[in-house]
Amino acid sequence: MSKAARKVIDEARESRNPELDLQDKQITSLEEIPGLLSLEHITRLSLPHNRLTMIPPAIANLVNLEILNLFNNIIEELPTSISSLNKLRILNVGMNRLDALPRGFGSFPVLEVLDFTYNNISEGESLPGNFFMLESLRALYMGDNDFEVLSPEIKNLRNLQILSLRDNDLITLPREIGELTRLRELHVQGNRLQVIPPEIGQLDLLGSRCCLRLECNPWVPMIADQLLLGPSHVMDLLRNDSYKFVYQRHIQNESQAPPKNFEAKNRKISRKRETA
Repeated sequence: MSKAARKVIDEARESRNPELDLQDKQITSLEEIPGLLSLEHITRLSLPHNRLTMIPPAIANLVNLEILNLFNNIIEELPTSISSLNKLRILNVGMNRLDALPRGFGSFPVLEVLDFTYNNISEGESLPGNFFMLESLRALYMGDNDFEVLSPEIKNLRNLQILSLRDNDLITLPREIGELTRLRELHVQGNRLQVIPPEIGQLDLLGSRCCLRLECNPWVPMIADQLLLGPSHVMDLLRNDSYKFVYQRHIQNESQAPPKNFEAKNRKISRKRETA
């Protein structure tokens, strides 16, 4: 353990400081920091920009943890015990090497912000069965992963205000996103989408504190033309009966699914290799 990290731990133990910042300390394992996982009083643990490869099950000992930042490490797997952190409100595991989330992950009772941007997670076995039971979630950042589809169960995240799906391989969006009535930001740029469910047209995504990002998708001409005029024109289009007919015809013909955007995917793979 570096002298800098040891000093931070010693100060936290002596002062009972609830916030522990171990950013960019060249840490490769939490086991090399004696006493860290026994500091039950800490509420915020920041470990971004280190070299962690795994998180030990004993992370569950930090029973008062509210914020856990593991951004930009090389973590390949999270322990199932992490979901027993009942006070956790913010979890950032972005820019790691995760290809799945652990079993039981959806049992966080008060989690509000989840960021697993820039990993290798996809739909199916990558997400645990109870993932969409995170009803307290307000912001979900899933960008730069490998999603091609998204479960209709997304509708269960009823308090969601921000949904970021940018730079995946999505070929479709579930209609059920339209049931997320509190949604104010939707980021779907950089996917393989050709159409948008008309139900999304009923959401409030155009206010001063709202954001709708649609660029860099192979949209059907009807959407592409309106997007040139701005997102508000796309939202108007989604409420149009002519568009609803086009949408229905499109999804009924699965053989028209667009080819993979290999150029975009290769750019994503190259970026991941550069940060490895």
